[in-house]
Amino acid sequence: MTNYETFATIYDSVMDESLYQKWTDFSLRHLPINNDRNKLLELACGTGIQSIYFSEAGFDVTGLDLSAEMLAIAKKRSHAKNLDISFVEGDMRDLSQLPKFDMVTCYSDSICYLKDEVEVGDVFKEVYAILESDGAFIFDVHSTFQTDQVFPGYSYHENAEDFAFLWDTYADEPPHSVVHELTFFVKDKTGSFKRFDEVHEERTYEILTYDVLLEQAGFKTIEVYADFEDKKPEATSKRWFFVARK
Repeated sequence: MTNYETFATIYDSVMDESLYQKWTDFSLRHLPINNDRNKLLELACGTGIQSIYFSEAGFDVTGLDLSAEMLAIAKKRSHAKNLDISFVEGDMRDLSQLPKFDMVTCYSDSICYLKDEVEVGDVFKEVYAILESDGAFIFDVHSTFQTDQVFPGYSYHENAEDFAFLWDTYADEPPHSVVHELTFFVKDKTGSFKRFDEVHEERTYEILTYDVLLEQAGFKTIEVYADFEDKKPEATSKRWFFVARK
């Protein structure tokens, strides 16, 4: 494998895989599947694990991501399972070259990686434009409780025989924002360890801000849930789910 493939494999290995089934289950409760309307676009699909879950659940899936390297891994995964999934390299801030979809998802707090609420609003408008009539858009974001109370000072370290992983999170300057500093040490074929460093900046907003941006994009109904369940957010909810319909 190339260094990037090795890195992505390690990155996936420290991800809680049970979350993919939870995202799938939440989607199935809010995105009814039928033979005529099952075209789903997954934004920020990464290495394709969630796209595969969606495909196996019965959706006609297209995955979009900025990273060609991630998409190469996603394609290998889907081919290994003999699944017909389209993977497209692209930016969720410009979906003008894509066809219409019945539903769009953006999970794993990918919206939180956009730099400001202007970009968030732009993405909402792009999604609205490519949705069929009565189409649905589902995404999740960190709650303000998560960014303000849970994440700052968070530290996770893992040591295995062929890799080590360090993850530390700090509060950032903008409201409800954090910086994740990730360091991987991955053993290569010579037995030496190669270091990979990444810095992830995330920012969230109040629920009202997301509601207003969705309304400005044109969505007519908006429902908000928390923590993978069909329940309303509470003060200590960590992840908010938005279900917006065109």
